[in-house]
Amino acid sequence: MKLTEEQVRHVARLARLALSPDELTRYGSQLSAILDAVDSLSQLDTSGVPPTSVIGAATPHLREDVVAGELGAKVALANAPQVEGSSFAIPKVIE
Repeated sequence: MKLTEEQVRHVARLARLALSPDELTRYGSQLSAILDAVDSLSQLDTSGVPPTSVIGAATPHLREDVVAGELGAKVALANAPQVEGSSFAIPKVIE
């Protein structure tokens, strides 16, 4: 699909690109080549191919959920900056 210079200028304006006349010619031919490649894909027979929404693996590779024991207050609070009894100590936020 050969694009006209005006069409290339319009696309450049939409992309907010200021192109020189030399760039208009070069990018116009490159954009035309891209559109030709897409057009060739649209001519493929895909009647026997079911539609898909995911190209890769259908299920992620995750580990099994395994129930483990409780942490306990001492382990859970080990990295807390301040502890009060068996709870996190936080500054008062209501005056």
